Amino acid sequence: MKWSWKLGEFLNIGVYMHATFPLLLAFVALPILLEGGSLWDVFASIVFVLALFVCVVLHEYGHALAARRYGIKTQDITLLPIGGVARLERMPSKPSQELVVAAAGPAVNIVIAAGLLVVMALAGATVPALGLGWGNESFVERLFTINIVLVLFNLIPAFPMDGGRILRALLATQMDYARATKTAARLGQAIAILFGLAGFFVNPLLTVTALFIFMGAQAESQMVQQRSQFENYTVEQAMRTNIRAFAPWEWLGTAVDSMMATGQQDFAITQHGRIVGVLTRDALMRGLSAFGANAPISQAMLSNIPIVDANTSLAEASEAMQAHQIGVLPVTVNETLVGMLNADSIREFLRVQAALKTMRQTETPRAI
Repeated sequence: MKWSWKLGEFLNIGVYMHATFPLLLAFVALPILLEGGSLWDVFASIVFVLALFVCVVLHEYGHALAARRYGIKTQDITLLPIGGVARLERMPSKPSQELVVAAAGPAVNIVIAAGLLVVMALAGATVPALGLGWGNESFVERLFTINIVLVLFNLIPAFPMDGGRILRALLATQMDYARATKTAARLGQAIAILFGLAGFFVNPLLTVTALFIFMGAQAESQMVQQRSQFENYTVEQAMRTNIRAFAPWEWLGTAVDSMMATGQQDFAITQHGRIVGVLTRDALMRGLSAFGANAPISQAMLSNIPIVDANTSLAEASEAMQAHQIGVLPVTVNETLVGMLNADSIREFLRVQAALKTMRQTETPRAI
């Protein structure tokens, strides 16, 4: 995620803090100072918020490790002022798997709360009344309370929150995935509107959370609808075949000449018949700025890129692009380069299909 700083990497998953996260600490500290609180009070509050976000990170690791069980990698975990986000390469393909992945996060908070309950029992403390009388509660008691609150809040069926994903998984057992997503997203957006209204009277963070839920529900619903459409087509139907490839030792200037002459924006880089990388338009421009036109393509090309077979579904190819954050994929048949797939070729192909569909719908039978 952009504007994020890496805090570390655990279990091969990077943990990042978004640039807006310190605003939360300021939001916590300023009211205390304005009310005449001491620096110790500010310090204690900030330590509690940081402890809370350790629980949030563990919550996200619950999702990530559950997804890993089904062969789904997690790109990173990012801390935002409103919580954490684990970016999975893709969502589970089966409702039962999504149910496990979605429920794994709240389950982690239940385990943390149970552990804190044991600590309180050993210390002879009473169980806090879930936020009633926080001023008299100890650090451990407040942390116990907030983990219970996290469980309850995340289980609200507001897609794309955990509760909303659980709802979609359950709906997907009774209807197709796209329709289940649309239903869950509409409910999530309705709840987001209620959150937004409540934010004006209760806490401004609710309004920010509402915006996140509303936009997230809309974006994921559109993505699933698009994926449903993509599943009907293969990469071979949308790829471009009139392409040129380069060797890694050829000059960047040669690629510029080809781009200007043919309009091709992205090039496969091959060596001894094997694809070793791609040279995108952006990579080419960066290479020209850094090394000049007489530098070899190997200095600017992107390596370790995914390669798709021509018979792969367009949905899978699109997911591979998103997972690797790349806008172009070389296409092969029997490991031989046969084309290039990028966002432009997909859009043009879908426009053609939409036009053909419109033509078929408006075409009237001829009289005999």
